[in-house]
Amino acid sequence: MAETNYDLIVLGSGPGGYVAAIRAAQLGLKTAIVERENLGGICLNWGCIPTKALLRSAEVYHYMQHAGAYGLAAEKISADLNAVVQRSRGVAKQLNQGVTHLMKKNKIAVYMGDGKLLAANKLSVTKDGKTEELTAKHIILATGARARDLPFAPADGKRIWTYRHAMVPAEMPTKLLVIGSGAIGIEFASFYNDMGAEVTVVEMMDRIVPVEDAEVSDFLEKALTKQGLKILTGAGVNSLKADAKGVTAEIKAKDGKVEKAAFSHAIVAIGIVPNTENLGLEALGVATERGHVKTDGLCRTNVAGLWAIGDITAPPWLAHKASHEGVIAAEAIAQALGNKDVHPHAMDAKNIPGCTYCHPQIASVGLTEAKAKEAGHEVKVGKFPFIGNGKAIALGEAEGFVKTVFDAKTGELLGAHMVGAEVTELIQGFTIGKTAELVEADFMHTVFPHPTLSEMMHESVLSAYGRALHF
Repeated sequence: MAETNYDLIVLGSGPGGYVAAIRAAQLGLKTAIVERENLGGICLNWGCIPTKALLRSAEVYHYMQHAGAYGLAAEKISADLNAVVQRSRGVAKQLNQGVTHLMKKNKIAVYMGDGKLLAANKLSVTKDGKTEELTAKHIILATGARARDLPFAPADGKRIWTYRHAMVPAEMPTKLLVIGSGAIGIEFASFYNDMGAEVTVVEMMDRIVPVEDAEVSDFLEKALTKQGLKILTGAGVNSLKADAKGVTAEIKAKDGKVEKAAFSHAIVAIGIVPNTENLGLEALGVATERGHVKTDGLCRTNVAGLWAIGDITAPPWLAHKASHEGVIAAEAIAQALGNKDVHPHAMDAKNIPGCTYCHPQIASVGLTEAKAKEAGHEVKVGKFPFIGNGKAIALGEAEGFVKTVFDAKTGELLGAHMVGAEVTELIQGFTIGKTAELVEADFMHTVFPHPTLSEMMHESVLSAYGRALHF
């Protein structure tokens, strides 16, 4: 019988869990991971990666439709939704196999089944009616989250979808309602609009992507409206009823008027619910807040030997935040077990970038201009448009801007906000700057290559201090 006692057991193999397991194994810890569905979790199998594959197909389709703008001709253009979905699933399968390989490479024991805590150092794994008990000196909870349903209209997978249904549609929506304009909602709205659906987005806040800087929200709304999306802000869905032909929604507009509208399908993207049920948390007295496990900066719960990372903990609920927490927790555990060569640092949420892969893309890190002012900072704000950048014009992507927010007294970069082509690849430059605590002079003295989109980052910093060169 295989050994069932470990230094560390990780419950959940998403981008937080499997990274935690790998880092622990690198540090010499005897490690096991427990997963009830697919190695790689939601992100690799049903989230971040397969959605980007879908969006890439939509992007290519968009460019084919606008080939004339590049001096090219493309005739009889069409999209095969089933083939697009199959490509996306193939990408997910490849990455799932990659995680499986990484587990073997790092000699991490994998247990497939439902895990439940029996004690702070013990859990059971149940699969096909058979239960096995495992023990460990430390356990990391990394069970993730799932889509939140509308209380009056739970997703049925036929007409009312969550993101998971939207990734493997049985048919192409003709008239689509998207409820919620966070990253998930706006990405699917953008995808299905590019694929030819008539899309309406309903957002209860006064602007779309409400966590972003107000100028980014305003620009994105105008860009998506220009592409044909109908966007209703300050609005809510009072009821949603599905039948064999479609869905009927009662939408309360900003002015209080309630109107009925018919759609072929609806996507509900109103947030997440942490997967903390049936884990045995209550019996152990694990502290939670609105279902999410409370942790300190090193991902420790209030129960000794029990740790938590990713979407079951505090926001932001992002895959890269989970992965970084996985490294923090693994190193803190190794340190607790006597490793004097690791020095884990607590996570700083202000240095976690956010990316949304709609068309145009948006990306940000740190405080918005409004939040910086609310926090008492006197600010200097720089802004540089894509139209002033040679590479953007050459790419045919001259719409967008880069915005930076600095503390006027210290030169600290408080936040950076972008909208436009490939900004999700650019934002890491500012993230490194924030992590390294660079000030305005450091960015100004950095040589940016030409011609690149990254030059706009430089110009935005210069703009904050009245020194922009190309606009």
